[in-house]
Amino acid sequence: MAHTTPRTWLITGCSTGFGKILAQAALDRGDNVVATARRPETLADLKPAADGKLQVARLDVTRPGEAAAAAELAEQRFGRLDILVNNAGYGFVGAIEEGEPEEYRPMFETNVFGLIETTRAALPALRRSRGGRIVNLSSIAGIAGRAGFGYYNASKFAVEGLSEALAQEVAPFGVKVIIVAPGPFRTEFLGRSINAARNEMPAYAETSGVTRRYAAENDGLQGGDPHKAIAVILKAIDSDAPPLHLVLGDEAYPRVRAKLKAFEADLDAWEPLGGAATRFD
Repeated sequence: MAHTTPRTWLITGCSTGFGKILAQAALDRGDNVVATARRPETLADLKPAADGKLQVARLDVTRPGEAAAAAELAEQRFGRLDILVNNAGYGFVGAIEEGEPEEYRPMFETNVFGLIETTRAALPALRRSRGGRIVNLSSIAGIAGRAGFGYYNASKFAVEGLSEALAQEVAPFGVKVIIVAPGPFRTEFLGRSINAARNEMPAYAETSGVTRRYAAENDGLQGGDPHKAIAVILKAIDSDAPPLHLVLGDEAYPRVRAKLKAFEADLDAWEPLGGAATRFD
């Protein structure tokens, strides 16, 4: 996908991790970036390749109106919006029975409803760009469920379904959607970007408890290099035919294939009964 002029990005959740690395990578390429975070002062170390390429803005995706203001800022400042990256989000660990509404509902407000409202705010500008990209950060947790991550799984499954429908809706405008599903990468996800249910029940020690222990013991030890992941994301964005589903990390691919294999096994085993259930005799 050749470009003679710089593209303009709007990226949410740039304070750390994938968001910050991607914002810096886009700036290093000479593109324009509206980098956002709930606390804009955390973006002070972003360095544009040329003056005037970086616009920092406050954006809490759960606050009404802030996403629309950020999208408007991109067009006012740079004349267009070409790429939206919905990166803001965080995790939650705990069994379904352990979680309380005041613990898991705010995660849905960020991971799902915040993504929706940011996308809605950016779509008019992206449609005008005729060839834009929407990159939605999902997770391997959006493809395969895991005990202890049920609420987080639910939020990312929602992102997957929404994005698949969105891809069909925006295709006539030349806009492509890329759903990024990373496995474990060495970011702050298992540290500052994950919460745990306060109620920890002994009954779930060998199911969700295993996931709790994994989260507590592996922060900073994940095998995936986030800079390499960002390089792959950039290649997908640049592609004339980007993937709808972009899985990242050598730990993620076996989990996806296992999920697909198990799904297919259920289909094969139950199609004679399940398929016939819709027919009148």
